[in-house]
Parts: sequence; structure tokens; C-alpha cells
Amino acid sequence: MLVVLARLFYLTIFPFSRMVRLLPIGFPDKTNHSLHRRSKLEVVALIPSRYGSTRFPGKPLALLRGKPMIQHVYEQTCRVRGLARVLVATDDDRIADAVRAIGGEVAMTRADHPTGTDRLAEVARGLTADVIVNVQGDLPFFPPSLVEDAVAALTRAPAAAMATVKTPIHDLAEWQNINVVKVVTDREGYALYFSRSPIPYVRDQMARSQVQSPRSQVSSLKSQPDGQSQTTMLGYRHIGLYVYRRDFLLTFPRLARTPLEQCEQLEQLRALEWGYRIVVSETERPTIEVDTPEDLQRAEEALL
Repeated sequence: MLVVLARLFYLTIFPFSRMVRLLPIGFPDKTNHSLHRRSKLEVVALIPSRYGSTRFPGKPLALLRGKPMIQHVYEQTCRVRGLARVLVATDDDRIADAVRAIGGEVAMTRADHPTGTDRLAEVARGLTADVIVNVQGDLPFFPPSLVEDAVAALTRAPAAAMATVKTPIHDLAEWQNINVVKVVTDREGYALYFSRSPIPYVRDQMARSQVQSPRSQVSSLKSQPDGQSQTTMLGYRHIGLYVYRRDFLLTFPRLARTPLEQCEQLEQLRALEWGYRIVVSETERPTIEVDTPEDLQRAEEALL
């Protein structure tokens, strides 16, 4: 009773204090303590891996410098700072055995998942992590900072459901390659669109290219003044690394596939078409992606 009277007297003397949230006397601020406890998010990295790749069957076990691809990816992921766990999500015993042979952790999944994201969601249901990193099995030499920057971008962007990465494109052949996904973002770094086509469409440049061969296009770029031959940026390449808030990752597989996703065959467009935001971090350090046997050969040559 004395506590109640004291508070009534305080409100009478200081009416403006009605605008201030008063805490019960003798009790801590549980809200602030809860926020403090959650200020450091738990981050877990998952590497989805399947044997039956369309463009490169058996890719996870293909040897690169004497080690399976999946081993390169797993070891690089373990170098990322701030991860609570690293797991390989697979339905294939051969891949699981290769990972366990190097002391890695494996999460066995169903074999009927239509996409790698569905595979991740199955594993994520059994985790308590706040953030799930999807490290693609085609990135054997990615710098650990690539993941660290993407995680930081997501934590700084409360409006974003997921994060990914882009890097500048300077090579004309890469710019025109439909297997290289491009991305454009808004002024705050949120993705506007992903495409296999060169985006944005630079009208004047494309108009000139219609009457130039690829060889003359390259020569034209090299002849630009001020030393722009090696630095002309054509656009941004999307690097297939994703960071999800766990609740969104569990929601994503339940969203119906969308027209643009089906047109471009790019899963991330489903998120955009359903109104979810994707924040994109930028890296100046390009990384080798291995999608085909030819990419594997180029990766071998790059290491010589």
C-alpha cells in the first residue's frame, strides 16, 4: 500500500513522468536484460551438398589439389569467425563419409528436396540458432570475410529477411555469360533484381555493341582514357552465398514459386516477389565458383 501511495504522489507532483515507463520497485528491467542477452546472435553455417548435380554430377567429391571439393568448402567455412557450428547437409552417404573422415559434422536429410534451401530448412528446424548461413558447395576458396561481412550486413538491416553478396564485373565475357547471375541494388544496398541477363541495360553501350564483335568491344574498352582499361565496371556479379534469419528460412519453402523465379530459375527472386527484402554486401575480392568440370580445371590452374 505504501508503494502505491508513493507512486500516486510522484505522478501528482511530476505529471510529465506519465510519459516515462516506471519499473516496479525492487524488480530489474527484464526487457533490457533480455535484449542484452540476445545482442550476440547465434550463427550456424550449413553447407548443402548433393551428389547428383545436373551440370557436374559428383562435384562434392571431385578432387581439387588432391582433396574433395566438399573438404575445401568445409575447411574454409570453419575459418569464419563467429560461427557456433558448421554442418554439411546431405542425403548421400558418400559425401557424409568424406566429411566425417576429416572430423566434420553431418546432418543427414531427406532425398526428395527440390532445392538446397528446402534441405537447409529441414536441418534448421532442429536448430536454435538465430541466423543460418548457407555456404554453397561450389565456393572452395572463398575468403572468410565474405561470410562475416554478409552476417554483419544482415544484423545491421532489421528490415531484411536475408543477406547475400555481390562483386564487380570487369570482364565482358563474364558479363554476357548466362551462368553468371547479376544483381542490382537500391541506394541502401537492398536487392532490386537478380538476372542471368546483363543488368542494368546500358542503352548507349549496348547500341554500339550491336555493330561490334566481342573482340572489338574488348579493344574499345581497352582504348578508354585515364587507364580505365582494367577498371571499367560493367555491373555486379551475384555470389551465391546466403545468410537467413532462421524464422524466414523456415517460412521460405512454404512460399509458392513465383513467375520470375521460374523464368530465371533463381530462387532468391521468390523472396523479392513475396515482398521480403534482401540486403547485399559488396566485396572487391572475387572468389572462384565451381559449377562445371571446366570451372574445376580453371580452379586447378589458378592454384598453380
